[in-house]
Amino acid sequence: MSFMQALRRRWQQADTLVCVGLDPEPAKFPAAFAADADAVFAFNRDIVDATAQYACAFKPQIAHFAALRAEDALTRLIAHIHANHPDVPVILDSKRGDIGSTAQHYVGEAFERYRADAVTVNPYLGRDSVQPFLDRADRGVVILCRTSNPGAGDLQDLDVGGRPLYQLVAEKVARDWNEHGNCALVVGATWPEQLREVRAIVGDVPFLVPGVGAQGGDAGAVVSNAKSADGTGLMISSSRAILYASNGTDYAEAAANAARELRDEINRHR
Repeated sequence: MSFMQALRRRWQQADTLVCVGLDPEPAKFPAAFAADADAVFAFNRDIVDATAQYACAFKPQIAHFAALRAEDALTRLIAHIHANHPDVPVILDSKRGDIGSTAQHYVGEAFERYRADAVTVNPYLGRDSVQPFLDRADRGVVILCRTSNPGAGDLQDLDVGGRPLYQLVAEKVARDWNEHGNCALVVGATWPEQLREVRAIVGDVPFLVPGVGAQGGDAGAVVSNAKSADGTGLMISSSRAILYASNGTDYAEAAANAARELRDEINRHR
């Protein structure tokens, strides 16, 4: 089953648009993990198991693992998801983008080494830098468009022939790059007007929407501006608000409650 097939099935069968971000920060782990040499894996495994029923996807952020020299934990975590929650696809958040020969190695990293179902990529080196990802029709290619960070507009809003650059990126992805139907776009929750604009350009291309929760994005505004015609089309990502809902012994239960509450809030606006 392709990433897009798995995602659409998850939207329908689990009735959820929540993407659970996995961004380990050991300083925020419960005290019980202080002496655990495998804390990065163990904590994230517990979060995954607690929240899977509310997730349309999991999104581990590669830098959070690599900075801790925890690449092995990431490999085992994705394998755990595939083995125990096979209906929930995994997006490797690595924002890769490089010339074609190097990009091919990043494809191997995401899809062969880590066995992710999709990967985030940066389009600003042009089509040849993402073509090796696009060629993997069975995997998802989640392309940066209008990101959630405060400095996003420095480049993404630049005027190009009377239109902002992010709109041209959205149009090019939807019109030219999505031959296999495996593309999605990253559009931040902190920019509801831009969400609406991009949706109008790309039709039903899925959005990965970061910025809800700790970054201040509003789930209701995301849904009203960016849902697709059938009320889906979104992977609304929350990381810290779910992962660190509690640093006590109830951390897993608190994470599950936070994921469920976000799912319910989103569904009220669908």
